[in-house]
Amino acid sequence: MGIFSRTRDIFAANMTELLDRSEDPARMIRMIILEMEETLVEVRAQAARSIADGKEMRRAMKRLEELQASWTEKAELALSKDREDLAKAALVERQKAADMAAGLKAEIDLIDETLKGYEGDIAKLQAKLREARARQNAIAARLESAVTRAKAREILNSGRTEDAFSKFELLERRADFAEGRADALGMTGPKSLEEEISELRSAEKVDAELEAMKAALRRKGE
Repeated sequence: MGIFSRTRDIFAANMTELLDRSEDPARMIRMIILEMEETLVEVRAQAARSIADGKEMRRAMKRLEELQASWTEKAELALSKDREDLAKAALVERQKAADMAAGLKAEIDLIDETLKGYEGDIAKLQAKLREARARQNAIAARLESAVTRAKAREILNSGRTEDAFSKFELLERRADFAEGRADALGMTGPKSLEEEISELRSAEKVDAELEAMKAALRRKGE
């Protein structure tokens, strides 16, 4: 069974209420659209048949009008030849054609009225279909957004995120230690008393060696 059994059910349907009652709105909206599309195809097919019937009836009307004109001409010819009996018979045949034409005219008027109804139904169905498709796009966007948010929350609430941040903190601590070590190696600080005395002794030795080298050079020069 379809969601809508007749076209008027579609017109009367409250899409929001249908979706609110549905456990699966996305599936429901797909079914609604499918039902509307099938109904629209059916209404258009019925309209096409009515249009074809109307064209056929109008062709028959034209033939009946031509037949009436022909019987009128025959009646006039019979009267001109003083054959009133033939003229009367021709008028009877013309009346039969006129009665048939009147019946066809009534049917054509009914078809035209039906076509106007089909035209209105098609317009309403198309409007409902546009509404349903707009709802479908909105539902699809909401579902996509919900899935994205769910994935984001899953990542944020999972232990993997905490592990990742713990690793970041460990790496930052290692970087801080490396930077501190480099800074420490570059520090000189004040010299101790022992260091200063040791430097003086080293300087005395260098000076003594320098004086000895100068004396040796002078002796060689003499």
